[in-house]
Amino acid sequence: MDKGLKAQVVSSSRERREFIELPKRLYAGVPQWVPMFDADVKKLLSRSHPYFDHSPAEFYLFTSGGSTVGRIMVMANERYNREHGVKCSHFYFADFVDDPSVSAQVFDTATRWARDAGQEMLIGPLFSGASIGGGVLIDGFEHRAAMTMMGYNFDYYERHYEAAGFSKRFDLLSLQADPVRFTLPDRVELVAERVRQRGRMRVVPICTRRELKAVAESVAEMYNPTLADHPENYPLTDAELEAIKKDLLMIAKPELEKVIEYDGRVIGYILSFPDVSAAMQKSGGRLDPISILRLILEARRTRKVIFNGMGILEEYQRIGGNALLYSELVRTVTQSGKYSFDNAEMCQINESTELMLRDMATLGARVFKRHRVYERSV
Repeated sequence: MDKGLKAQVVSSSRERREFIELPKRLYAGVPQWVPMFDADVKKLLSRSHPYFDHSPAEFYLFTSGGSTVGRIMVMANERYNREHGVKCSHFYFADFVDDPSVSAQVFDTATRWARDAGQEMLIGPLFSGASIGGGVLIDGFEHRAAMTMMGYNFDYYERHYEAAGFSKRFDLLSLQADPVRFTLPDRVELVAERVRQRGRMRVVPICTRRELKAVAESVAEMYNPTLADHPENYPLTDAELEAIKKDLLMIAKPELEKVIEYDGRVIGYILSFPDVSAAMQKSGGRLDPISILRLILEARRTRKVIFNGMGILEEYQRIGGNALLYSELVRTVTQSGKYSFDNAEMCQINESTELMLRDMATLGARVFKRHRVYERSV
């Protein structure tokens, strides 16, 4: 190990700035990488994100010869541990140069923190469930990241994780579909149409941002019943749900979001967004007036739609709810009004959701990226 390699807790403004800037230097010129907004990372570094209301965390930088060569965030999510019956710490923002001595120091530092916190396992990269994409990209390096919903990393990361003694916990899959081949089988479309005709279960039209805000609360309330028990998620607090709602409203377009009601009660949803990754790359993490204008323009001209959330309450799935959900998914890709998409990406689908993956394959979608969440005993 490099004896000049040092680990330090992030505490000063200079160190916080280095934590934010390291991946920008590491991935400079990489066309597939998309930066997070600096403001979002600063919110985490300052612990003003509602996650820190219930769970502790620490941020580390790693330096060698005066240069920053690695970083990591490690935390103990008690709500996750209670939901899944485990004693683990999570880590996120694990970035490092292609040097095994650096990655070993990064992971060993996180392991010691987890051990001191009384945990038995270290799991990651994973942070706040579906609100921020997790895992290490291990397949699909030629494709650009889907905004910051699922990250991008160099292919050497997988090698470093395995050398450090990590093993697979689960994979998160991204699926790709083009509108020409993305079609619903006739029998399923027939079921969906019958459901529409009965009238009790219907898709609520959302035409304005005011209407979008009005239903956002109901959709937020569905997160925990539909997603909290998934291996990558946990029951979010009201404050965390509020933060997610605000983030989604910043990029959501009313005509692309779908809400399903049964007798006036919200029972399902599809969250889809115009891909503004190109504008985010140009902005380099900044969120100033010029960057905001870029995002607005890119949302209008992009030819790609990204899905990062859909679900329907279990009791309605077998009475036509799934058929209606999939029918609306296809319509979003192929009949999106003022949008003209020739590409669609569905991200953060756990490999354990076999029924959904089979259904997506039937529709014509295929797996084209794979992110792995790792585990290691401490």
